[in-house]
Amino acid sequence: MFIPFIIMRIDIISVVPSLLESPLSHSIMQRAQDKGLLEIVIHDLREYGLGKHRQVDDYQYGGGAGLVMMVEPIYTVIDKLKSERTYDDIIYMSPDGEVFDQGMANQLSSLGNIILLCGHYKGIDERIREDLITKEISIGSFVLSGGELAAAVVVDAIGRLIPGVLNDGSSALFDSFQDDLIAPPVYTRPAEYRGLKVPDILLSGNDKLIDDWRMDQSIERTKVRRPDLLGE
Repeated sequence: MFIPFIIMRIDIISVVPSLLESPLSHSIMQRAQDKGLLEIVIHDLREYGLGKHRQVDDYQYGGGAGLVMMVEPIYTVIDKLKSERTYDDIIYMSPDGEVFDQGMANQLSSLGNIILLCGHYKGIDERIREDLITKEISIGSFVLSGGELAAAVVVDAIGRLIPGVLNDGSSALFDSFQDDLIAPPVYTRPAEYRGLKVPDILLSGNDKLIDDWRMDQSIERTKVRRPDLLGE
C-alpha cells in the first residue's frame, strides 16, 4: 500500500528575512521544497510592526545597552499563524537555549508544523518566552548578530532528514553523529593518485568486511576527535 510522505511546514519569523533567502533556496533545501516535502515560509516581523515606522523594538525597562524585540508584533504574527494551523513547537533561536545536535534534528524532522523565531538586538521580551515559546535552541556557545543564520542551520539539518528529500534515503542514516559516532573516511575514483591509494578493503567487494572496517574507523575517529561523544 502506498503511504504518502508527510509535508513539513516551517514558518520563520525574522527582522532581516533576506538573510535566509540564499541558504534556503539552493541545493537540498530547494530540492525538498520542489518535491513538495518541505514548505518554508519566511515572515518579515516588520510587516507586523507598530506605527508608520513599523517599530519592532524598544529600550529596556530598567535601563541598559541594547534594544529588545517588542511583545505586540511577535504576538500578532504568531496569533495569526496559530489561527491557520496547529503547531507542534514554537521555537526561539537563542544562545542560551538547548544545544542543537543530531538527535534533536532527528526528533524535529518527524514533526508536522513548527515556528522558528529569530532573536535580534538584546533578544525578545521575556513574556514571549514564558507564554508562547515551547522550546529554545542554540547552535553553540557564541553570539550571532541575529537568529537567522542559526535558524538556517536548523532547517537544513532537519530538512535533509525528511523521507524522500535525499536521492538515497539511507544516506542520512550514515551521517556523522548518528549513533553518536563520527562518519568513517570516504574515497572515490581514482583508486590511486600521486602515490596515495584507496584502502584495499574498499576495493574488495566484500560488503561484510567493508561494513566492519567502516564501523572500526568510525569508532577510532570518534575516540581521537570527539571522545566526548563516547563519554570519555
